[in-house]
This record gives sequence, structure tokens and C-alpha cells, in this order.
Amino acid sequence: MAVTEGTPRRQPARESAARTYPRALPIVPVRARGLTIEGADGRRYLDCLSGAGTLPLGHNHPVVLEAVRKVLDSGAPLNVPDLETPVEDAFVTELVRTLPPGLAERARVQVCGPAATDAVETACALVRAATGRTDILALTNGQQALTPGALCSAEAAENPGDARAIRGACPPFPQDHRLPFDVSGPHGTEHAARWIRALLDDPSSGAPSPAGMLLDPVQDEGGLIPAPDAWIRAVREITTARSIPLIVDEVQTGVGRTGAFWAVEHSGVTPDVMILSEAIGGSLPLAVVVYRDDLAGRQPGAHTGPFRGNQLAMAAGMATLAHVREHRLAERAATLGSRMLSQLRGLAEEFPCIREVRGRGLMIGLELVTSAASDAAASTSPGPTHDPRQAAPELAAAVQRECLRRGLIVGLGGRRTSVVRLLPPLTISDEQASAVLERLSDALTAASCGSTRHHLGDPTPHAHHPLHSHPDHAEQAR
Repeated sequence: MAVTEGTPRRQPARESAARTYPRALPIVPVRARGLTIEGADGRRYLDCLSGAGTLPLGHNHPVVLEAVRKVLDSGAPLNVPDLETPVEDAFVTELVRTLPPGLAERARVQVCGPAATDAVETACALVRAATGRTDILALTNGQQALTPGALCSAEAAENPGDARAIRGACPPFPQDHRLPFDVSGPHGTEHAARWIRALLDDPSSGAPSPAGMLLDPVQDEGGLIPAPDAWIRAVREITTARSIPLIVDEVQTGVGRTGAFWAVEHSGVTPDVMILSEAIGGSLPLAVVVYRDDLAGRQPGAHTGPFRGNQLAMAAGMATLAHVREHRLAERAATLGSRMLSQLRGLAEEFPCIREVRGRGLMIGLELVTSAASDAAASTSPGPTHDPRQAAPELAAAVQRECLRRGLIVGLGGRRTSVVRLLPPLTISDEQASAVLERLSDALTAASCGSTRHHLGDPTPHAHHPLHSHPDHAEQAR
């Protein structure tokens, strides 16, 4: 394969420096199925990055391939912006069928351009047109792929000291180790909600009534931090009382990943707007905004673009949505994810470098920190949530490298890129999950996170390794 032999050397010379994953994952993928990727060198890897969340059924799932082939073989047009087609009708019908109660019966669906950024801009433009207001209230460490169309919140996040950006102030996202008032648990959640009320009701706060509020049910890139359900309910009450549309970002949390079809369902809240992308296209580029019908006051043609009718993505998305629903993969993610979180929390007792294991469903993160001894002397403000240990990005990078050496692909994110992220496909088998945890444990040991070797599950986990099994056995089991 002459084309692939020099690829890792040619790419840096020919492509943008904005490349991210090749820096930590020097792999040339040539084949993939389910959880497994095979590189040009013949090595095989368990992929717990899942295309940054775009592969809820893993690589090349049979139902996705069949749906795409059916469109290709039919001779149907591949891109017809906004025009109704049988493929588009089937996709929208299946999507509405999965929506949270309270929204489905009043939902309007807008297919946007192919990226999550397009959906964010569309959602922001929608609520601005509906309310006549301009500002968008976002939270600290939110990852809405903000673009110039969502300028206020982007300015506030990137330039907090800029007076021009104060109108997009970002209240804190509730998380025990990050709340500025150093209060944890339910009291911290209550204070975080109170902060939002004060920001909106105090005329001197510098934050006029916004056109909408953006909320992540789980902050993925921000460090795999689930929002407390009580806090989401409080935010819903706050925004409803002030006629502020609540925009929920389900780009990475949707389509069953957190153990519910949509992560906001854990809290019982009905949002006004939902931003959908990544998993919604079943591995192909697709972005959608779903909103309550009484917000539909926009002029025809608003926020247009040529790639709003990708028939292949809609076919793959419809097949994925139906498969997740029919095979109850959200429930499977809840069960397996709970078990993996429990095992990883047991592992954290063996490795002092793990500050916290957190997540929801098959959306799991391990926050890595320096040793307490080296930083305790610098501590001057003890409190109920105080932890003198600092984020350890170098250690997280070392763990990622050691995982790769063992045939495991993981992501990094969070504060100072110190959180190891696991986003396996919803089709991962019990056997594969055990292999993932075993390899991660090995990598933590090799990266000097702790001195005790700790096995999870089968004491001889490599005797029958899933990498040597048929690559799509997990899908066949479904």
C-alpha cells in the first residue's frame, strides 16, 4: 500500500497545523469495524474515541452501511437542500419519535449545514429572532463550538476581561472541584443556580436579559462533567419565569450515550431548543436544530446553506436512531456504563493520581492530578471542596501514549487537558469493556500513576482477547 506507507511523514508537511488527533495518535487507519480499528502497519486498536462521538454504533455498522448503499443504488439525488424526499421524511419521522415528551408534539425540525457550529448559529439566530434580544448566556467551560453567529458568549469565554464582552457573562457550571465559592454537593448546586438568578435579576450585573441560555447536560470537552439533575431543573424554572428560551446542547450527549436517548431526559426537563449533531448522522456529517413551534417566527431562507439536504447522512442517521431505539442501546449504555464507572472508581483507590472518575452512561472521564505532597505546601485556603493537587496534563498525555502502545485509543480533554476520556460505541460488548479497563489499568501503571498493579475482572484478561475475535461480534450480538 504505497499511498499509506509515508502518510505520517507527509501529513505535517502538507496539512494545516490545526490538526489535533495525529499529534497524540500517530495511526494510519485502513480498516475498521465496530470497536476495532486496523492501522496500515497491521496493528489493531480498541477505539474508545468513536470519531469524537460520531459513531454511536461503532465503525461501519451493518445497518448504517445498508442504509447508505440503498440510497446509492436507488439513483436518488445525494444533496437536495430543504426539498422533501422519502429519505428526509423517514429521518425526521424517526427523529421526532425519539424526542423528549413535551417537545415531540410541538417540535419543528431544521436541518442545518453539516457541522455542529452550524446548528449552534442556527439556534442562536432562532431565539434572537423569536425574542428580539441579542445576548446568549453560556456557562463556563461550555463547548458549543461557538462561531461569530454566537458572538456574545464566545467573546465572554475567550476574553473575560474585555468590557465589550461583559454582556455575555458566563456563570459557573456546577462541579465540586471548580465552583468558585468552594461549596460542594447539593449546596453547591443551589449556589450555582442562585448565581444565575442574581446575574439575570441584578441590573448592575452587566448581563441584560438574554435571547437564550445554552446548557450542556454533560460537559464533554470541558472534562466529562455531568450537570446535576436538580440544577438543570432549577435552570429550567429560572428561564421559564423570565421567558428565556432554554437551548440544550445534545451534540455529544444525544442518541443514547448517557443512558437516556437524550441526556436532558435524566432531569425530566423539556427544553425549548435542542442542538443535535455528531451521532445524529450515524457517522456522516449532519446537524439539526429542534425547537418548540411557537419560536418559529423566522423569515423563509434564514441561515441558509447548500448542504442541508445530505441524503446519505439522513439515511445513516435514520438507521442509527431506529437501531438505538429498537435495540434499547440507551438502556444498555446505562447498565454497562454504571458497571464501568464502579470498576474505575475502585481502580482510583489504587492510583492516587486519579482525583475523580465521573460520567454518565458510556461517557466516562478520569481526571488526573499531581501528588498532594508536592502541592500541599502551596495551599492557603482549605475548605469543604479544597484539593491541593493540580491538573496533570503531562501525566494524562503519558497515559494516552501508554494506552496506544497497548492497542487502546482514548481521548483527552477538560481543564488543562488533564482528563482521560472514554467514549466507546454503544455496541461495545462486556468482553471488550473488560479489555478496555484492563489496558487502561496497565497504562496508568506504566505512566507511574501508582505503584500497585490492579487487575479488573478476569485475572487472565488477555487469554482470549477481543482484538483477536471477529471484529463485528458485538454488532452481531445486538
